[in-house]
Amino acid sequence: MNETPTRAYAEIDLAAVRSNVRALRERAPRAELMAVVKSNGYGHGALPCARAALEAGATWLGTATPEEALALRAGGIEARILCWLWTPGGPWREAVEADLDVAVSGMWALEEVREAARAAGRPARIQLKADTGLGRNGCQPADWAELVGAAVAAQAEGTVEVTGVWSHFACADEPGHPSIALQLAAFRDMLAYAEKEGVEPEVRHIANSPATLTLPESHFDLVRCGIAVYGVSPAPELGTPAQLGLRPAMSLKASVALVKSVPAGHGVSYGHHYVTDRETRLALIPTGYADGIPRHASGSGPVLVGGEVRRVAGRVAMDQFVVDIGDADVAAGDPAILFGPGDLGEPTAEDWAQAAHTIAYEIVTRIGGRVPRVYRNG
Repeated sequence: MNETPTRAYAEIDLAAVRSNVRALRERAPRAELMAVVKSNGYGHGALPCARAALEAGATWLGTATPEEALALRAGGIEARILCWLWTPGGPWREAVEADLDVAVSGMWALEEVREAARAAGRPARIQLKADTGLGRNGCQPADWAELVGAAVAAQAEGTVEVTGVWSHFACADEPGHPSIALQLAAFRDMLAYAEKEGVEPEVRHIANSPATLTLPESHFDLVRCGIAVYGVSPAPELGTPAQLGLRPAMSLKASVALVKSVPAGHGVSYGHHYVTDRETRLALIPTGYADGIPRHASGSGPVLVGGEVRRVAGRVAMDQFVVDIGDADVAAGDPAILFGPGDLGEPTAEDWAQAAHTIAYEIVTRIGGRVPRVYRNG
């Protein structure tokens, strides 16, 4: 967009994205870096952030769904893209024809991608995903021999090319958690078996953002960075963004829609969970849970208004919430900053996460589609 919206907008600093990618590459200097841009780039905008990450040295992009990956191709992205969340009947042929790398976690997926490769008349690039202990997607160790054997046979017949073997940590954001060493050992074992059976992966990878920052022994050939690309700390226990060498890329801003004086004893918003204890002034912020403002942060969500951080007064509604500004010099049209890097004393995404009893990943990712994204430093 060329003009700044008046109601609310998310300002995305693409220079911060580039800086974060460079900082993460320094943490894993011997590995390639995949910038994960699933869920619309964690709410920041997949295509602009993908371009910024590639400019800064990322060599791979990652998405959850094939539709997300195909949208990147449609947007002109030519870099390698891995997509991993498949369901039966998915757009396998389109993925093969778009030169995507696709994750295979079970026999049904291998069979469907082989059929798609035959229809497309070209081999499919696949990466075998091992479940080393997360318990979500991925192939269990007990089924690994069957999947590896079938993949090697499919490669011999020319329907697939096995480009990678990978897995995902469950607790890398909890330093010292016993599952980390167990998963790493399981990954090495499953990888060694695949290589013994004839798989020659181009990339081997298990490190996510927290592992990239704290577990150099997990870096292998490629690190997959998601939330850290956008300058959000993967966990408070690991440090603040600044302590990790990162800078938050998103600032959520709004314009005050109304300021009015109310008497003592006046209820505010649905349910009157906030009642004024004095004559005061209320400022209306025109964003609500339809925009991604968590209703769980009712009464606690922080906002910088009139040079001071104030808390949501009463419930967050669908389109708006209220802050009690006392006698502060605030008028309709003045800026309200819900979160940002903290340069101006504004709250951060982590502050909102704590207020809503969730994680900062959710705060930035949930900002809805009716909130325009305004890109800076493109």
